[in-house]
Amino acid sequence: MRNPIVIIVIILLSIASIAQNPDYDVYAIKYADVFNGEPYPIKYLVLDAPEEETGKAIFMFWLIKDDKGKNILVDAGFLEDIESAKDYGVTNYIRPDKMLQGLNVKATDITDIILTHPHWDHMDGVDLFPNAQVWIQKEDFNYCVGESWQKDGVAIADKRDVKKLIDLNLEGKLTLVDGDNVKIIPGITVHTGSRHTFNSQYVEVQTKDKTIIIASDNAYTYYNIKHEMSAPKNATFDADGYVKAIKRMKTLATDEKYIIPGHDALLFTKFKEISNGIIKID
Repeated sequence: MRNPIVIIVIILLSIASIAQNPDYDVYAIKYADVFNGEPYPIKYLVLDAPEEETGKAIFMFWLIKDDKGKNILVDAGFLEDIESAKDYGVTNYIRPDKMLQGLNVKATDITDIILTHPHWDHMDGVDLFPNAQVWIQKEDFNYCVGESWQKDGVAIADKRDVKKLIDLNLEGKLTLVDGDNVKIIPGITVHTGSRHTFNSQYVEVQTKDKTIIIASDNAYTYYNIKHEMSAPKNATFDADGYVKAIKRMKTLATDEKYIIPGHDALLFTKFKEISNGIIKID
């Protein structure tokens, strides 16, 4: 018969383990349409996709929420006046902080923002959330504010967003994540490898009963995920790495349906809409 003291220790350790990982709810929030809401050739987002394949794209970000006051955004969307938006047929735009009202979350309630990468449509809205601590990969930050603006660099961010990142750092509101497979918040781990930007990251969320992967643009669409195909070469520094990252996501998520792509309108047909433009990943 097992020693009662041993049983008590096991129970206490189990309780402690549960306490370390909050029970999160995860939401996807659509705040605009891309390409005027019309179908587009999927080859725009999938390398070597068949010419006849089409899809519909949206702009979205994600909220990870617990019942103890933690409200974590994955990406922050953009402000409508950014110059870069003009080439993408943005329609039905609602400012990201306004969209959160559908979940009774105020901009000041956001505690953290995990930036998967510093493209304008994912980070321009950071200053809407004044109380948030912002997390970004160290190599992505360093390249974005430095080498990318040198003679042979590749500009991966809008100039005004570069300034926003520098200001966040000066204000002590920026945390630089150093590398792959790093647990940054209880129950939340970030991974690298796709190199959509210089060292973009995707987010693993441990909920009570499943593991969700918020891929963001590290897997643009369900077509990328299903067929294990890269983004176009102008959308990644490493096409092979992009595919390897998708394969790895499949080993991390509880089910492939819990790998959440960055711009695919199909996502909103796979989960129930709980408010206008908001679904719960459940």
